[in-house]
Amino acid sequence: MKTITVKTQKTDTLIDFLSFHGFYVEEIEGNIYRVKRDEALPVYVSLSDETIYFEVDLGNVSTLANELFYFKLLDMNTEVLPVSFGINNSNSDDPHLVLVESRETSDLSDKEILSVFDALELATKKAETFLESYLK
Repeated sequence: MKTITVKTQKTDTLIDFLSFHGFYVEEIEGNIYRVKRDEALPVYVSLSDETIYFEVDLGNVSTLANELFYFKLLDMNTEVLPVSFGINNSNSDDPHLVLVESRETSDLSDKEILSVFDALELATKKAETFLESYLK
């Protein structure tokens, strides 16, 4: 007998959705959240009416910074798509290397949100391998 499937659609708030899927969600301030899953680095999520911004902080790399280092990071952007490397310079005395991604808030699907977190986790592993080679 053929397997019969039923397709359902459910609507949740982003925070409820993430919590249901095993993420620990902590409100930092206003519309900024710290989202953590298992042993992965936390993802900082900033919400606005039209866009969700995702950021993973990889730390201060000022001591590693040179032209070759930044060239290799830019080159690695093609390997970590859809996320990308960036510099968070909100504290100019302590710039941090970050992985970033964003999504429009209209018509978000469950698969889309989960895929962002999966992509960030895979990119983090590649970044850690890359940074280890510089820290030796």
